[in-house]
This record gives sequence, C-alpha cells and structure tokens, in this order.
Amino acid sequence: MADTVTVQIPNALRPQAGDNASLQVAGGSVKEVLGSLTSQYPELGKRLFKADNELNRFVNVYVNDEDIRFLDNLNTAVKSGDEVSIVPAIAGG
Repeated sequence: MADTVTVQIPNALRPQAGDNASLQVAGGSVKEVLGSLTSQYPELGKRLFKADNELNRFVNVYVNDEDIRFLDNLNTAVKSGDEVSIVPAIAGG
C-alpha cells in the first residue's frame, strides 16, 4: 500500500474539493498525490494545473513547509505522515 499524506486545502479551493479542509491521499510523490486528488476532484485539477503535469503559476505546493520548486518539483518524494499544502499565490499592489 502506498504511503498516505495529509493534503491541506486552502479556503479558496475547498468548494472544488468537496468543502474539505484537508484530505488523506495516497502516493509516493507530489505528482502521485495531486494526481489521485484531482482524479477524485476534477474541478480542483482545473484550478491547480494549466496543462498535464504543469502547475498553474499561481499555485504553490509545499511538503512539510518546503517549497517543491526548491526540491524535485512534482517529483518530490513524500512518505507516510508528510503534509502537503496547496497555497494559492496572492498578488496585489
């Protein structure tokens, strides 16, 4: 069985994730976890990805408070008990 991680869903994306604040999702990498999550919640996938395997530029993903862009991006490994946080970027001026 694959490792299970907790995925934190921000308020802005909860309607696309069944109004859940967090979900337990199986996977060995961020790509697998998000793939499983978006197969269950396709509308969430439309908000997270602009193309196959390419995150929308306004979406940040962290594994245990580490930005995946500074790790192995979507190939970042996860293990049981890890926390994956989806954080929409906020712009303004």
